[in-house]
Amino acid sequence: MARVAITVSPGAARTELVGRHGDGWRARVAAPPERGRANRALVALVAELVGVPRNRVAVVAGAGARRKVVEVEGLDGAELERRLDAASG
Repeated sequence: MARVAITVSPGAARTELVGRHGDGWRARVAAPPERGRANRALVALVAELVGVPRNRVAVVAGAGARRKVVEVEGLDGAELERRLDAASG
């Protein structure tokens, strides 16, 4: 199980992983920041980018904040970072 910090900008024109941001990542999601929509969009984005089912990805901290901690089951930290690097390139 691996965790990664992601700073999210909701209400963007499109949903995408922007790239590195400090010790974590930056992402944009098209969903608005209401009733968990942006969090669900982030979970779907991360799951797609790293190649795991959505039910293995969860926002475990910062659900109401821009900076979130996302946990991915089935990957270690190094593999998660490698897959995100590949997806952002």
